[in-house]
Amino acid sequence: MVVAPVLWSTAGVLTRQIQSAGAFEMAFWRSSFAALFVFCALLALQGRRPWQTLRAAGVSGLVSGAMWAMMFTVFIVALTLTSTANVLVMSSLGPLFTALLTFLVLREPVPARSWLAIVVASAGMAAMFGAGFTAGEPRHLAGMALALTIPVAGAVNLVTLRKSAAHLDLVPAVMLGAVTSAAVTLPWALPFHASGRDLLVLATLGVFQLGVPCMLLVLVSRTLTAPEIALLALLEVVLGPLWAWLGAGETPGTATLAGGAIVLAALAGNEIAALASRKRV
Repeated sequence: MVVAPVLWSTAGVLTRQIQSAGAFEMAFWRSSFAALFVFCALLALQGRRPWQTLRAAGVSGLVSGAMWAMMFTVFIVALTLTSTANVLVMSSLGPLFTALLTFLVLREPVPARSWLAIVVASAGMAAMFGAGFTAGEPRHLAGMALALTIPVAGAVNLVTLRKSAAHLDLVPAVMLGAVTSAAVTLPWALPFHASGRDLLVLATLGVFQLGVPCMLLVLVSRTLTAPEIALLALLEVVLGPLWAWLGAGETPGTATLAGGAIVLAALAGNEIAALASRKRV
């Protein structure tokens, strides 16, 4: 699960390499390449048409696919309405919503260590992006309200994956989500302006920043609890500024470094406590 947010976090530094494509065109091509990759990967690994596996997943597959599509698309749209800080602060509520849904829907108790990690990690996120947080204009409020659907969709998706992991293969739902996202963003992506270099970068994003990590998340949902997955996913936000620093020369501020350290400490503490608990069992 650590590999997944590491790959997600490369989005910022890679998109800075794109020269001509706009936001919606980037979303379209990224989702399209992700769908193609997941389709080919499933075809190679399973030896049968991925759509058959998706059909067998039934309602759970449709729900998961819809949540993936929402997350793939809404992030880009929200960024056109409000600041990156606002979107990331809203997204950081994912572990809280996931823990609540886990308790209410799955009836799985959430350990005290996880609740503590959620609180501490949220404080770290606030420290990282608090200075850029703003809601003075109506468009910011609209963008924040839209961005709030990201952690909600993530929580619903994780609970769905966790509930179905024992008897259903929901990896094809990633493909369904990517196809839906591409279809939704296509009207706003036209006419295309991406150069050959842009398409190469977008293909890299589709495969390694979207397809591979999302498939990994589905696989680890068979082992890790939903709140634990949601907490580890916060590594994406912590590592994003690091890649921007190393790859684009964007030096992070003191608040970003301090907040990131708090988030990392919360995640590490939760995992260490979890390992200790399993060893006692």
